Amino acid sequence: MKSDSSFAVALAGPAAPIAFRGEGRVTVRTYSRADAVAWDEYVRRTEAATFCHLSGWMLVVENTWRHATRSLIAERDGRIAGVLPLSHLSSRWFGPLFGLLFGSMLVSTPNAVYGGVAADDEAVRTSLIEAAKSLAAELRVDHLELRDPAGAPAAAPEFLDQNLYVTFEHPISPDEDALMKSFPRDIRRMIRQGPKHGLESGLGREAFLDDFYEVYATSVRNLGTPVFPKKLFAGFLREFPESSDILLIKQAGRVAAAVLNFYFRNTVMPYYGGAYPEFFRAGVNNFMYWELMRSAAARGYTRFDFGRSKLGTGACEFKRGWGMSERRLAYKFFLVRAKEMPNLNPLNPKFKLMIETWKRLPLPLTKLIGPKVVRNLP
Repeated sequence: MKSDSSFAVALAGPAAPIAFRGEGRVTVRTYSRADAVAWDEYVRRTEAATFCHLSGWMLVVENTWRHATRSLIAERDGRIAGVLPLSHLSSRWFGPLFGLLFGSMLVSTPNAVYGGVAADDEAVRTSLIEAAKSLAAELRVDHLELRDPAGAPAAAPEFLDQNLYVTFEHPISPDEDALMKSFPRDIRRMIRQGPKHGLESGLGREAFLDDFYEVYATSVRNLGTPVFPKKLFAGFLREFPESSDILLIKQAGRVAAAVLNFYFRNTVMPYYGGAYPEFFRAGVNNFMYWELMRSAAARGYTRFDFGRSKLGTGACEFKRGWGMSERRLAYKFFLVRAKEMPNLNPLNPKFKLMIETWKRLPLPLTKLIGPKVVRNLP
């Protein structure tokens, strides 16, 4: 069904409502925190929505970074028929260097693998996208980015696809023998190295946060990437008390690795993780993700979402080694002021010097200045 191409727009200022009317009496308006309960009820019952669509994700991002929430709700006959989480990021105030690198953007959704429109039908989806395009023009951002999950409908012609990321997933079950046999021989061998080297796992939450943050910060520094602040992870644990935890790996009392996880519907998602290099030979990463699968399956989860990785990176090749289903994430860009899509790929030559310099910085310094830089990375 083709959506009505005529829209009425009312934008009197940054906080003004947006009123669009399309086919099937679809009205799009701005989200407010009073909508949180109804928004989450819609997200939980809508197949196209993800954990990253929950209102709690928007709240943590806003509280951590002070990005303005610009999310949109589509209604039909007074009921929610679609949602589009949006945040406005702007780094122009940092000056020429960071403004040149990052700019101003409207993103669905920051710090997230997934985002984009979740809607009842194509008419609602089109109405939300048209509203987002109008909002992007009103805010004079460089671009609008929609992080649609794999398998989402194709983008409209005016959107550009960025073929940079893939995601991996695998079914899991409490039958540990069958689960182990579902992986290639090399992976099974590396998993078994963990117990042979005395690695042990434990699940926790806030009590594990400091240990998790130290190993995570070390890992991303070693990759040449600025670290997120501990406040972000504390916010996720606080906002999602029933659907987040930390898996900690130790050897003889020493922390070896850690990963912060989210749970949604039937799926467990390891989201932020790291390991100390001295434990690599003990198969610490393979053992950690195996322990997470085993634990989650025992609690009734049936799907493991290994998250996204950039094509051509070591992380991508590590995940491919597990033999999981691989799907392309076609992030979509609508250019407003920008002339081309952003290229924040670490393989981009213009970042080479910055990455190599960052790897050599003292860890305490990276934890101090990293969040000031990464604040503007979507």
